[in-house]
Amino acid sequence: MTRTVRLTTAQALVKFLASQYSERDGVEQRLVTGMFGIFGHGNVAGVGQALLQAQVESEDGATGDGVLGSLPYYLARNEQGAVHAATAFSRARNRRQVMAVTTSIGPGATNMVTGAALATTNRIPVLLLPSDQFATRVPDPVLQQLEDPGTLDVTVNDVFRPVSRFFDRISRPEQLIPSLMNAMRVLTDPADTGAVTVALPQDVQAEAHDWPLAFFAKRVWHIGRPVPEPAALARAVELIRSAKRPLIVAGGGVIYSEASEELRAFATATGIPVSDTHAGKGAINWDHPSAVGGVGSTGSAAANELARGADVVIGFGTRYSDFTTASHTIFASEDVRFVNINLLGFDAAKHGAAMLVADAREALRALTTELDGWEVEPAYREEAIDLDAAWQRVVDECYHREQTPLPAQTEVFGALNELMGPEDVIINAAGSMPGDLQCLWRASSPVQYHVEYAFSCMGYEIPASLGVKMALGDDHEVVAIVGDGTYQMLPMEIATIVSEGVKVIIVLLQNHGFASIGALSESRGSQRFGTKYRMRSSSGRLDGSTVPLDLAANAASWGADVLRCGSMAEFRENYGRAAASDRATVLYIETDLLGPNPPGSAWWDVPVSQVSTLESTQKAYAEHLDNQRGQRTYL
Repeated sequence: MTRTVRLTTAQALVKFLASQYSERDGVEQRLVTGMFGIFGHGNVAGVGQALLQAQVESEDGATGDGVLGSLPYYLARNEQGAVHAATAFSRARNRRQVMAVTTSIGPGATNMVTGAALATTNRIPVLLLPSDQFATRVPDPVLQQLEDPGTLDVTVNDVFRPVSRFFDRISRPEQLIPSLMNAMRVLTDPADTGAVTVALPQDVQAEAHDWPLAFFAKRVWHIGRPVPEPAALARAVELIRSAKRPLIVAGGGVIYSEASEELRAFATATGIPVSDTHAGKGAINWDHPSAVGGVGSTGSAAANELARGADVVIGFGTRYSDFTTASHTIFASEDVRFVNINLLGFDAAKHGAAMLVADAREALRALTTELDGWEVEPAYREEAIDLDAAWQRVVDECYHREQTPLPAQTEVFGALNELMGPEDVIINAAGSMPGDLQCLWRASSPVQYHVEYAFSCMGYEIPASLGVKMALGDDHEVVAIVGDGTYQMLPMEIATIVSEGVKVIIVLLQNHGFASIGALSESRGSQRFGTKYRMRSSSGRLDGSTVPLDLAANAASWGADVLRCGSMAEFRENYGRAAASDRATVLYIETDLLGPNPPGSAWWDVPVSQVSTLESTQKAYAEHLDNQRGQRTYL
């Protein structure tokens, strides 16, 4: 006879999650380490009650079949911020551990959609538990329920379907068993992962059921390392051996695979230059002889010069976004061919590549063995070294402009790059900063550079700093750098950071507008329209005086310490004070909205109006047509 225990669906959920483990390379650890959330009428008496009961039982030292496993709960201030924090946590743990997020129904649930899209776009696992309307439909329509006259089966949670790698709705308690098993499968898939959404009707959460005890037994989910298929490996080796000017593009897959040591060894042995994407920066240390920096629209001049002449491009763990390919213009050689090493066949097949569906670490080891004795010509190796050396001189100029009266943001980046240690973490996501950082940041380790640029979501940085700090601990200084535009999107998780006693540093740059979109608007003929924070003038436009914002005071109101920096010298001094503190600290500094930014060396395709009465737009469209001529489809 099957042994059972009577629990509510929510209690069973918590007990199950507390019993799940992941394993890779012999290292076993809890898979779901905690739950962020905000309680409302949809989850307060379901998941909320279950979390409370688990905590009380844990404190009382209770034992027995019906006892729930403890799952720490963290009170967030915004549901989107909670998902960002959970996603950043998983990324910092190289996708081997995750956190869950619980919300009420309606707006609490839909607030998570942006976070879900970010996680799935970045291939980062996160478990989302939005509450849902009554499964019985008796109190229909319930508060915050969306009604569709065409069907009673649609709820707001259906918007999670296109932005989740797995979606399910639990309308009966026993459905939880196959649903959670599949949820764990996707959360621990090294390739096909992202947001996992399990919608929980509020009445089902509180419904009791007799659960088989075997459902709650410790379960270990093994994260594999697929090895290269011999024939595919042979094809890749043959193509690389034929190359005269090969170039490596190191993506996030190298870091998630923890293959940096193997990448350095491969580059040292073969002499192939190594460029990187945002997700892959730090996969090879910036001062390695083969490192040439970021590639693509916001890449270094060194990497982009090599990319234009590359005859074989070797992509490790990259999805080839339009910024990496400079909108299909940067790999310009007429006969360029691709070798793509990726766990996901969808990415490995891009650009008509020779596909190697495998773990990056295993692939690098195999390629190093098979290419033993082969290396690029000495002249090509020296060319790459010389190009990078020239670019490093540009970096030094950008880092030490000594601009007055307001510094350029690149000076702030330079100070941070010099003050932060190799195991400290810089966090950014949107605006002009990611472009400048990919160009300039000298990453010494795989952990140091945490820039979210797949979804490039404003508001990610502050909650991400919480997630990264929770993942890495006090041995790592975690620094989130935000502009005033991003800050105004999602500052409220500072309160969560403070309430949890987490020490992070937030660098807040005030420039009274959108620097990135302003520059893009100007370059595309739209004259920075609508991109500055200005009062509405008598003309009817937003071109009056500066809006009297005091973001430093706002940051202090959330409970953080705030240090105002009137100069770069004061910024450096205050960074030392913030690093020495055990409290969350905001460094506030005003910077120049107009830059200057690093010199660009590649293009990005943003459509320009084909007809216009504005001379600026007409000129921009002519330039757009000129740049478009370099676009191509890689076959």
